[in-house]
Amino acid sequence: MKLNSKIFRRLVLAIVVLVFVQACKTTKAPVTSTQPPKSIGSPNTHPPIVLPEKIPNSKFYETYELNLKPRDREFRGVWIATVANIDWPKSGSDSWEKQKADFMAILDYYESLNFNAVIVQIRSAGDAFYPSKYAPWSKYLTGQQGKKPFTTEDPLSWMILQAQQRGMEFHAWMNPYRATFDLKTDQLSPEHDFKKHPEWMIKYGPKYYYNPGLPEVRRHLVNVIKEVVQNYDIDAIHFDDYFYPYRIDKEVFNDTETYKKYAQPNQRIDDWRRENVNALIKEVYTTIKGEKPWVQFGVSPFGVWRNKSADPNGSNTKAGVTNYDELFADPLTWIRNGWVDYLIPQLYWSMDYNLASHRELINWWANHAGRTKIYIGNGPYKIRDNADVAWNNPQEILLQVNHARRTKGISGNAFYSATSLYTKNKDVAQLLKSNIYPQKSITPAVLLHQNSIVAKPSLGELVKFQQEYQFYFEKGLDSSFRFANIYGSNSLEQLNLKPEDFQIKKIRLNERHGNVISLNAQDLNFKYVVLTFIDRYGNESRGQVFEIKSLP
Repeated sequence: MKLNSKIFRRLVLAIVVLVFVQACKTTKAPVTSTQPPKSIGSPNTHPPIVLPEKIPNSKFYETYELNLKPRDREFRGVWIATVANIDWPKSGSDSWEKQKADFMAILDYYESLNFNAVIVQIRSAGDAFYPSKYAPWSKYLTGQQGKKPFTTEDPLSWMILQAQQRGMEFHAWMNPYRATFDLKTDQLSPEHDFKKHPEWMIKYGPKYYYNPGLPEVRRHLVNVIKEVVQNYDIDAIHFDDYFYPYRIDKEVFNDTETYKKYAQPNQRIDDWRRENVNALIKEVYTTIKGEKPWVQFGVSPFGVWRNKSADPNGSNTKAGVTNYDELFADPLTWIRNGWVDYLIPQLYWSMDYNLASHRELINWWANHAGRTKIYIGNGPYKIRDNADVAWNNPQEILLQVNHARRTKGISGNAFYSATSLYTKNKDVAQLLKSNIYPQKSITPAVLLHQNSIVAKPSLGELVKFQQEYQFYFEKGLDSSFRFANIYGSNSLEQLNLKPEDFQIKKIRLNERHGNVISLNAQDLNFKYVVLTFIDRYGNESRGQVFEIKSLP
């Protein structure tokens, strides 16, 4: 029986296809072994360093991972006061472009001094340096309260970006209880709380204050804070020392009716006032952490909690004002309950001032820190401008900072205020840099999340794009990373021993980076370049080493 020729051709084709498929099944692709890179062991292991297995990479470098020794951290902050245009803006009538230039000049100056944080006043007296549904625009920004700045930019977003682009934290400084800075209420905006809620106000001396005893005031202030935390990429909310006002002779803070209405049975008015402040502190802290747990809450209280003559737990001082007894603020309660991430007690006295010794108070605060981070507030505004002759010595600030650095439990310093080391006392600023801050430093991690597990960054490549070098990440940058740190040295051993001495730059990461971090050619003028990342809580990742052979 003969097969039709067309059927025969189809049969042959089917046999050929079958043979080909079987051949593919039995042919295995070659296996390439790509073991993951090994990291150097404990970050506390000291030299000699045993380098891990290297990952073959491009022609001009090799790369591998390394656990850097945990570096020394230190808070180096400066207050930028906006009330009464103390530091910035120079005038509310200046153009926004001039205000921007002046602000950048302050940041550039303190960046050059190796500072790493700015504490910028964004609410001074019931007003705002940002668009808010709770407060009018500040006259210190626009010249007239309630007047919108002549720009499409959000001033606060812009300020935060400028600080963070320079590797500096932005702490949003807000005054909760001060409602006005004077009695010129006819100049207040209709949107100011004085006009909208006069029942919230108490006149005391030459100012008006929010009544801290009213629950509706507390709710309002918490909402003011919440708005900022929700809408802005800040690093911290910061309160200063103004709680209940400093006492004025023959003046009465008239909250008697509120006390009668809200105090507990047999509760003394002083204790009731302290509880009002405690309630605000607690609610602000829990609100911040409920929104963004990586945002810190810090307070810079008056420097003396209580004198020892009034309380055996107090400091060996004779201060005429204390937090506990006059301002009704109790930082020890906040420490004990974990309601603040940090405190910056304002120790604006010389080292051995007889009524309130800076030396004594540094030791006192360190001994009462608990788990709260303590930074010391210094007052360079007194240099060569105070009745205490100790301030005539340009070394006074250096003595204070050095003592703080030697004291266990103290993690840094902040300086009041920006103009005191910027428009004057520049010689002291340079002494500070050359003797104490010669290298950059990173700020301490967020209290409850320090040493937590950091996301493992994907390994990057070093590439040249046109005339620019870049770290390139095929899978993109992890959104949990806020900063990239770049270190450079010709000795990996030395770099690992003390990373802070070899930091080249700290880069703020955002969505615009995508999967690329750009570099300058001079960033690669080292045999070893190390890249690490810092997460939202301030924890630093392991490093990726790029061992440079020769740049193309």
